[in-house]
Amino acid sequence: MTEPQTRAYRDGALDAQGFPLSAVSEHLERSGTFLWIDFLSPSSDQLHELARELGLHELAVEDALGPHQRPKLDHYDTHLFLSSHAVRVDRERGELEEVEVDAFISNRWLVTVRKGDGFSMDEVVGRWDRSPALAGHGVGFLLHGLLDVMVDGYFDAVQEFDEYYDDVSGSLFSEQALLPMQQRHWFQMRQALVRVHRLAVPMREAVSALMRHQESVITPDLFPYYQDVYDHVLRVTESTDALRDLVATIVETNLTLRDYRQNQIMKQVTSWAAIIAVPTLITGYYGMNVPYPGAGDVWGVASSAVLIVVMSGGLWMLFRSKDWL
Repeated sequence: MTEPQTRAYRDGALDAQGFPLSAVSEHLERSGTFLWIDFLSPSSDQLHELARELGLHELAVEDALGPHQRPKLDHYDTHLFLSSHAVRVDRERGELEEVEVDAFISNRWLVTVRKGDGFSMDEVVGRWDRSPALAGHGVGFLLHGLLDVMVDGYFDAVQEFDEYYDDVSGSLFSEQALLPMQQRHWFQMRQALVRVHRLAVPMREAVSALMRHQESVITPDLFPYYQDVYDHVLRVTESTDALRDLVATIVETNLTLRDYRQNQIMKQVTSWAAIIAVPTLITGYYGMNVPYPGAGDVWGVASSAVLIVVMSGGLWMLFRSKDWL
């Protein structure tokens, strides 16, 4: 458990930061002030203490403390509760790293709860500091910075998948067969892509619901910024759909190429088996312990040798002309 990060904005400017939770009520008593409070894996007592002070709904607090929440937006009388996920793709291990980030949203405060240190708020804070002119729009300004950074993470993940499957597509026609570890990596990346899609689709619905909410913290001046975030999420979902279709095509193509290579090998093996069968047949016939034409004579040996060479060579030329060898 770590100490929460805190910030107070007053009249559109940063007024204080790094203050303890005991000073939250003091800041809220001042007009024109809104707060940001960030928890990293908080304890139950820590979050319930703030919940009593801010009037957070018990179901929202339960969701913030519990694991594996899907992206969603819940509406309560005094605030909204947004559950979302930050993602990052590890191409080397073929894994999707995701961190659940929950947010309690009111006109006077934004409380974020991160369930892991895989997502840092430093980039979010840096984005707020780069746009001080928007701070006058209140909590909606803070929420936009958070969503914008998280959606950028989805874009980075889609870019990683796009580059990875470009490499995979180029290796499909390689003469070298795929190793079992490569096939396993393919499957892991496919699972990661499906997971990103399952997170991006409800994330799109949550952002859309946030924009439609009648008592939303989004001011008219901020609406184009949220529309931009929504468009980005929409592009992510469309990109993941296209990538899933590409993966299905790659798998189907790989199976087709594998069957083709197996057929080529079978043709070669069958062709050499037919060629080898000729001398086996002739030598077996002339090796019988019964009288036969040419037995004990030189011309019998010569005729069998000629038959072997002519018939084997004829078969080799036939298979060669059909591109079986």
